[in-house]
Amino acid sequence: MTPPAVPDEILGLRRSIDNIDAALVHLLAERFKMTERVGHLKAVGGLPPADPARDRQQIDRLTAMATEAGLDPEFAEGFRAFIVAEVIRHHERIAAEYAAGHLEGDVPALDTFA
Repeated sequence: MTPPAVPDEILGLRRSIDNIDAALVHLLAERFKMTERVGHLKAVGGLPPADPARDRQQIDRLTAMATEAGLDPEFAEGFRAFIVAEVIRHHERIAAEYAAGHLEGDVPALDTFA
């Protein structure tokens, strides 16, 4: 038995979803460029990789935005936590490279939309 054909509306929605996914990937890449620079600036400035006060502000801000946008705030917080954990891991790596003398001097330039 042949499965039913996928309706045109579903195909159109899938194309839109694919476009949104591509935009999200590019936005995340740009975000990680910014957070990498923050990691270098923190390491050079002697700041810790994590900033609990900033994290609390971000949780509150993003939870409110998610609620306003009709997105489950728990999902939004989980997504944010996943991203921030990766950022902190990068910051810890960068700090360790400076501490070990593998990196020194000026902070690399920010390369956005490369």
